[in-house]
Amino acid sequence: MRFYSILIATLFISGTFQQAVAQYNLPNLPHSNNDNFVVIAHRGASAYAPENTHSAFKMAIDMKAEMIELDLLLSKDGVPVVIHDEDLKRTTGKNGLVSDYTLAELKKLETGAWFDEKYTGEPFPTLEEVLAYTKGKIAVNIEIKHEAVTDITEGGIVDKALKLVYQAGVEDQVIFSSFDYRVMEHLNKLDPDMPKALLYEKRQSGELTPKQLVEKYSVDAFNCSHKVLSDEWIEELNANNIPFFIYTVNDKALMERITKAGARGIFSDYPDVLSNVVENM
Repeated sequence: MRFYSILIATLFISGTFQQAVAQYNLPNLPHSNNDNFVVIAHRGASAYAPENTHSAFKMAIDMKAEMIELDLLLSKDGVPVVIHDEDLKRTTGKNGLVSDYTLAELKKLETGAWFDEKYTGEPFPTLEEVLAYTKGKIAVNIEIKHEAVTDITEGGIVDKALKLVYQAGVEDQVIFSSFDYRVMEHLNKLDPDMPKALLYEKRQSGELTPKQLVEKYSVDAFNCSHKVLSDEWIEELNANNIPFFIYTVNDKALMERITKAGARGIFSDYPDVLSNVVENM
């Protein structure tokens, strides 16, 4: 894959890049390296601590990451909880789905021992809990998982998450994302000014290009895997000054190439490594 490093280098030098992204509503960064690039801790510092846990998120803060990414599902009693898989088996050892258990029941599950014995007793996190200690310290990318999304707008997972964001007073430090494009539609109805990023999903996208998707769903950024990022997409995104964020990148050489290609940020399990790569470019 070729990357348009010359084009983006020119944009950085001229200052055009910083001015261009201003037209999109991106969250404030409580901690920023002031380099027009966002170091995003994927599910927290998940290379060093169990993913989507308080330990992983707090480690990301200590590592001076600029944003954490977390995954959101609903408990049986409708509480937004932080976990990636709908199936509980991988990270808790329990059979069943997240939606089969109430919050009280989820709180009894073990979420850290699968990663390392030293994390035994790691509590099952809720969105409300995470927003309480990230406020003023680090921005948060809230990914709404497809399994929790329905056609219902009011009272659905997006509505519940938004209320918690405002309750915590972090509405200027959050961006929502999802592979389920209905989330973008719900956000546009409930809170059109809330920053939102489309996570590219081929089936829903059809033949639409990144620019067309951004326009269709009125989003502020385009997120995709480095595996599908093409020369054509990079050229179109840069030419139209659309912020794009790439996941999940753990290789140093790839981090550098994607940064030079114009990505606004990268999701990585190793936020400390990513920060070092960006600082030394």
